[in-house]
Amino acid sequence: MPNSDDWAPLRIGPEGRGGPEELREVLEDLGPDGLADIFVKEKGLVFRGFDVPADDLDAVLDLVLPRRLAYVHGNSPRTKVGGNVYTSTEYPPEFTISMHNEMSYADAWPARLAFYCQVRPGGGGATPVLDAARWLESLDDEVREAFVGGVRYVQNLHDGFGLGKSWQATFETDRREEVETFLGGTDCTWAWQPDGGIRVESVRPATTRHPVTGAEVWFNQADQWHPAGLGDDTAAALAQILPEDELPQNVTFADGSPIPEAYVAQIRDRGLEHAVDVDWAQGDLLLIDNVLLAHGRRPFTGNRRILVAMSD
Repeated sequence: MPNSDDWAPLRIGPEGRGGPEELREVLEDLGPDGLADIFVKEKGLVFRGFDVPADDLDAVLDLVLPRRLAYVHGNSPRTKVGGNVYTSTEYPPEFTISMHNEMSYADAWPARLAFYCQVRPGGGGATPVLDAARWLESLDDEVREAFVGGVRYVQNLHDGFGLGKSWQATFETDRREEVETFLGGTDCTWAWQPDGGIRVESVRPATTRHPVTGAEVWFNQADQWHPAGLGDDTAAALAQILPEDELPQNVTFADGSPIPEAYVAQIRDRGLEHAVDVDWAQGDLLLIDNVLLAHGRRPFTGNRRILVAMSD
């Protein structure tokens, strides 16, 4: 795990023969309070050498994420594979997924994330993690000051046929009243569209503070929601199909003014530059504090399969 900023997730290995039984013993000995203290101090933990099989994952997750959350209002493509356990983002393997804190665009987000390596990638495929306070510090003063007022996120979710995710997949329901009930508690505005889709808008801060440490961190997905974050070819192709205001997702400054492409590039590139790669071995478990650490994905070859769970 190369480290350019004098930080890396704490690696914990077995003292005995390993196996999921020993990992459960380690976690039970720590207890909820001990694990919470380590999370705050270390930001991320890698459990390696315990070789946790997929059949034992639920029992392990019950100790680290006892209140697993559904991926409701999630914006990336995933497949649900168990009790609030999902595949990691299903983008083509040749693409990098830039750094982000999970659901930082939402009114509420998970406090912890767990990543489990079910199938090790053939090559590449590391999960980079990034100290989100370091990310904030790395940005030019001009960029940080421009985002002081926050950002406005816009989602255009179709009714089953179109670009991006449908509202049914996003909210894990096909009942409009359940969507409205959920959105009613999230400080956003929405409107059902004539074609059956829904448009959702929300204004969120660009940074937040950790509830325990008080550290201020970069905490938004402006670079991922901005058309410039798609790359020149993809953005140009989408511009031929849809006006910017009708894209599946888009972002502006809070007042509706455009975010310069140069800011988007700086946010994306500085994040990846300061990230620390966690390379995968079969059965590894990575736990991160979702406010203190951002995460992403490096390109890969082979049949990489990483499962993800989230908790409050």
